[in-house]
Amino acid sequence: MKYRKIPVTIEAVQWTGENIQEIKEFAGAAAKIHYQYTTITPDLPNIILVLDTLEGEMHASKGDYVIKGVEGEFYACKPSVFEKTYEEASE
Repeated sequence: MKYRKIPVTIEAVQWTGENIQEIKEFAGAAAKIHYQYTTITPDLPNIILVLDTLEGEMHASKGDYVIKGVEGEFYACKPSVFEKTYEEASE
């Protein structure tokens, strides 16, 4: 059988690696920010975004979209999949 996705308007924010406050305001407690320090760049940490999802923790890469699902859950989506699945909606 084939199925078509029901049209649903979602909310999403793209993770840039720098928009920490925007992600925290959007996803709340579901978004965890971790700072990874290395000896190569001790003054410039790698910022890691981890999302609490219905399936457990999910790491988001820079460029991924953080999506709020229909049940209020949050998850990450790769840009290539996001662009094939979603289009901008007017309010």
